[in-house]
Amino acid sequence: SAVALLVLAAAVASGVAALALLPRAPVNRLCTAPNNKTGFLCEDRVTCVPASWVCDGVSNCRNGEDEQEQLCGDMPHSLPGYLVFYCSNPRSWVYADQRCNGMNDCGDCSDETWGSAACPPCGPEWWSCSPVHYEFCSCIPRRLCRDGIQHCLGWSDEFVC
Repeated sequence: SAVALLVLAAAVASGVAALALLPRAPVNRLCTAPNNKTGFLCEDRVTCVPASWVCDGVSNCRNGEDEQEQLCGDMPHSLPGYLVFYCSNPRSWVYADQRCNGMNDCGDCSDETWGSAACPPCGPEWWSCSPVHYEFCSCIPRRLCRDGIQHCLGWSDEFVC
């Protein structure tokens, strides 16, 4: 019976060791950052880093997991899909929190157009028009209304806004 007990203890020990070698299930790190945009959840399960802060060369998580090689090694392919928005040019991408932020981050406005980016219409702080300036797409900040500079093709930012 002592031999049987030793064999049982050895079997349990080897089973525990084998379980330790199994890969852990991936942790869902999707969260909502303070700017109400897509974020990356740190290991502390409290800190939510905005998507565009991931792999930016600055550790924002206590243990630096937002800058680890396995996450940042082959961007954007090494990033979780929820952190990436692909522009209409398939070789271009932006972080998910840069989508629908009012700025032309893709260079072709695909991150701001309501189709593939699924952006809501202009908010109360924005004016809807066809802007002249490259940095904006279909909305301009209302602070640019009636400033004496044409931002909309039809001058609506100077006469209607």
